[in-house]
Amino acid sequence: MVTATGTPFPSAKVVSVTSIRPTQAVILAGGLGTRLGELTREVPKPMVCVAGRPFLDYLLDLLVEQGFERVTLLLGYRAETVIKHVDDGRKWGIVIDHVVTPPDVQTLTRLRAALPRLDPIVLMAYCDNYVPLDFPAMWDEFTSDDAAVQVTAYANDDGFTRNNMLVDERGRVMAYDPSRTSSDLNRVDLGFAIIDRQRLGPFPRGDLPFEHAVYSDLVRHGRLRAHVTSHRYYGVGSASRLPAAERFFSRCPAVILDRDGVLNRRAGIGEYVTRPEEFVWLEGARKALRMFTLAGIRILIVTNQAGIARGIMTHSDLDAVHGKLLSEAAAAGGTIDRIYHCPHGWDDGCKCRKPAPGMLLQAQRDFDLDLSRTVFVGDTEVDRQAAIAAGCKYRHVDARHELRDVAEELMNREHTDEGVGDW
Repeated sequence: MVTATGTPFPSAKVVSVTSIRPTQAVILAGGLGTRLGELTREVPKPMVCVAGRPFLDYLLDLLVEQGFERVTLLLGYRAETVIKHVDDGRKWGIVIDHVVTPPDVQTLTRLRAALPRLDPIVLMAYCDNYVPLDFPAMWDEFTSDDAAVQVTAYANDDGFTRNNMLVDERGRVMAYDPSRTSSDLNRVDLGFAIIDRQRLGPFPRGDLPFEHAVYSDLVRHGRLRAHVTSHRYYGVGSASRLPAAERFFSRCPAVILDRDGVLNRRAGIGEYVTRPEEFVWLEGARKALRMFTLAGIRILIVTNQAGIARGIMTHSDLDAVHGKLLSEAAAAGGTIDRIYHCPHGWDDGCKCRKPAPGMLLQAQRDFDLDLSRTVFVGDTEVDRQAAIAAGCKYRHVDARHELRDVAEELMNREHTDEGVGDW
């Protein structure tokens, strides 16, 4: 493991990063894909089908959505299959070119071979990982620092996999450990790395994984940072990851709803709905639930319930209230898939109480949602902040614009060219 010292990177002159964001991405897609076994005997890893499409297609869609105009594919194993599929990129509305190297070389060698084709600043991605991106936010972070490389890191608060980095609160990578053996690691490198070649300095020699050859030196001298995401990532790196990727890319549409003020009348300030008879539906709410259900849209509810921590109500009281909610929603034709609640107090510092995004992130993991394509409906500034923190789209309701209006709006979008998955 390598840890940071904070001294300047000796081989690179620190220069001001351009204010113009990069428009070229590089996808490392040349390996043998041996962890996929028989699946890659005839096709290369980026062409493995998930939910009816090659995995590479989803990556290209993502890059187009984030404003990239050119993609360079670094190919090796069965390169001709990928080249034939993507052609020149016209079906994505971008330019796609490629550089082919032997299948058994490492990523450093592939990148070195592509240097004449690369812009001064590029986004580097691996062909087997996918996570929703907010590139403008990533770019803002990168331009606020003097790092040579900024990786995208999974927060891994749920212990989904083993960490390989230690990232501090400022986003600086303090340790990088590809062996994943150190006990103090807290983040997972996903790729999607912004690379400034001027800041990086002379390109290393040798045939190594790029991150092994470059990241260790950058960490030693405080020049590697991380953009952290809490959204679960998906991929085709191993056969065990394929079922979750299949669910994720099937993109079953979902809507996440706040409860009080969206479905039912709010209690007074400092008061709570503690009994079923106190739960009073808002006008049009049950019709909206029915509309969502008939459209095949999963319904999830998230609600702060600090009354439990304050001793005003119990978990059993809340269960009784939600029993009424579920039964009356069902009677009206609405199916609610799950209700999440935060029982903690205002000052408990939990990760689930809105505006923290914990409940939305839990729903994402439970149902393999793409939160960047999921709508959260709320009625307060706290709800809006939670949506932003989770990366959701947000819709606001109030006395003039109720849940039924939101449902009608979304149903209309479902029948446009955008489709329900593009809310």
